[in-house]
Amino acid sequence: MAMDGRFHFYEGYTMKEVTFPERVMYELGIKTLFVSNAAGGMDPSFKIGDLMVIDDHINLFPEHPLRGKNFPTGPRFPDMHEAYDKALRDLADEIGKEKGIRLVHGVYVGVQGPTFETPAEYRMYRLLGGSAVGMSTVPEVIVARHCGMKVFGISVITDLGGFDKPVEVSHEEVQEAANASQPHMAEIFREMIRRCD
Repeated sequence: MAMDGRFHFYEGYTMKEVTFPERVMYELGIKTLFVSNAAGGMDPSFKIGDLMVIDDHINLFPEHPLRGKNFPTGPRFPDMHEAYDKALRDLADEIGKEKGIRLVHGVYVGVQGPTFETPAEYRMYRLLGGSAVGMSTVPEVIVARHCGMKVFGISVITDLGGFDKPVEVSHEEVQEAANASQPHMAEIFREMIRRCD
């Protein structure tokens, strides 16, 4: 099953609506979720267009997707010590090396949006342990893990922030950078799915 886009919390959807597709996937018997996003990079070693394998996340959304009555797909307090599957991350690294695709690793910070970050916010998220920041992914991953799905995630680093010189960014520039990196990301995903089959 593949989705064309996603629902974002900043668009006015509730967390239940944002994560409804993952509930449907679970009911259809899907066991592994692949997620991608565009994100602002805060790690000085990152370059625009890098593909960042998500090792972990920091949830800064103002509402939790599991708030309210517990769905019987998982426990009331699901464990999140390995939200992003280690074996899948290792497989991505192996494929990236084989195909000469640069992969970096880091922690994704999920925020509400819909504004891009101020330089001070970028610096704060970096101090908290983040490598990249974006406005999606975390709620979907939490619900997928609650359902017992394995998760693999990649962020396309579409802009850089939090450094000495502020960098202005537009939505169009973010889309351009994401589109340029898309073929490499698709190749990684395609090969991972083939080998996981």
